[in-house]
Amino acid sequence: MSQELLSPAEERFERIRKTTGFFLGPLLFLTLLLIPIPALAPAAHQLLAVQGWVVIFWVTEAIPLPATALLGALLAVFLGVAPPKEVLAPFADPIVFLFLGSFILAEAIMIHGLHKRFALAILSKRFAGRGPSRVLLACGLITAVISMWISNSATTAMMLPVALGVLDAMSEVKSPGRRFASGIMLMIAYGASVGGIGTPVGSPPNLIGIGFIQSLAGVKITFFEWMLLTIPLLVVMYGVLFLILKILHPSQETDFKNLPDLARAAQSQHGGWNRGERNAFIAFCVAVLFWILPSLLALIYGKEHAFVHLVSSRLDESVVAVFAALLLFILPINWRERQFTIGWSQAVRIDWGTLILFGGGLTLGKLMFSTGLAEFIGSQLTEVTGVKSLWGVTGVAIALSILVSEATSNTASASMIIPVMIALAKSAGISPVPPALGACLGASFGFMLPVSTPPNAIVYGSGRVPITAMIRVGVIFDIVGFFIIWGGLWVLCPIFGWS
Repeated sequence: MSQELLSPAEERFERIRKTTGFFLGPLLFLTLLLIPIPALAPAAHQLLAVQGWVVIFWVTEAIPLPATALLGALLAVFLGVAPPKEVLAPFADPIVFLFLGSFILAEAIMIHGLHKRFALAILSKRFAGRGPSRVLLACGLITAVISMWISNSATTAMMLPVALGVLDAMSEVKSPGRRFASGIMLMIAYGASVGGIGTPVGSPPNLIGIGFIQSLAGVKITFFEWMLLTIPLLVVMYGVLFLILKILHPSQETDFKNLPDLARAAQSQHGGWNRGERNAFIAFCVAVLFWILPSLLALIYGKEHAFVHLVSSRLDESVVAVFAALLLFILPINWRERQFTIGWSQAVRIDWGTLILFGGGLTLGKLMFSTGLAEFIGSQLTEVTGVKSLWGVTGVAIALSILVSEATSNTASASMIIPVMIALAKSAGISPVPPALGACLGASFGFMLPVSTPPNAIVYGSGRVPITAMIRVGVIFDIVGFFIIWGGLWVLCPIFGWS
């Protein structure tokens, strides 16, 4: 959360939190390094000390999260846990290039206003103007669908002025009341987080989970398989979110029939499709088509068919993402001036920090397995919780991930918890996929506080959301979300053969 959005009391808390972490991290590192732990091999013992420092810095954000990821990798090299080639290789993992391509594609979509055109198109429908419940439903639907393809933070930042405009338009007819206004704001924030689980590129924890499951559990989850798993969960989560906000944040008025007319007026001002929008839409469609094509062919011909193997090997998700991004540098918007859909000066504005953070998290996760540290932590966690069954371990993974995500970023939460849960599952002799997926999806459920996730911070900064309202709805949705994720995995994972 940016400092201008914090109250003086919150600024003091953030300063204390970061200062405490700045000194506690190296102190914990030295303590763990010096304490004898006979059960651990020297490399695992040293890595435990590194992980202690990294976790403290990630939770307290003493320094930027990507810098902490680099710190962990460098400490592992300095201490001799592994050679530089092994430590730094995950920073060039194919999943990193999937991040890279999808981030550039999302940047082009936002630069040319394609996301805004999509939002106004939905708001202009008569469906959205027949009462406040329809307005709430439409705003959340727009947010969730957009968040499936670009980051939840960018989606929320884009939808905030749209939602404020909707509230102003409603007030011109009849005031919907403060409770409804805060409900709309919470719908934008939570809808973005919920929508982010719908595709592998919707939220960083998704790709982190897919990467860990493939590298540590040996199971490859395709783009289409991920959507088949998560879209049902998304639909249920969104329906529950809508009901919670409809009940807790009702409008004091019911008639807003002219809202679609106002949206259509905004559409007219937006104008017709320009060349940049068309090109961005073409690249987006190419990416989605090639992402799901191998899975569609597998459904038709079977996974073992030679043609399916050929297409799958050529159309890897990472390669497709980079190809779609490169199209943006090739498709012109003004050939005479040599202007293309996106330029490098625009492309470099993507979130490079997330790429570094993911690389660092993947490095530490792999080292935890190669040194035996993950198995040690997993066995200790099994002894403490007493949980050894597949769905018991999955429940622990979901709950732990939700709790940790309230205190730190969802990316850091996924990076810390998923490797441990895979190790715990392996030590218990059960499938590691459901617990890893539970930790991955649970990382997106930080709903209680403004500091839990950027979407929460963005809408809290609007001044329309009392902290008590966010906590009340967040607690309810966290609890309900736990059961939706657990129940969804319990039903769907056996269908995919992952249990």
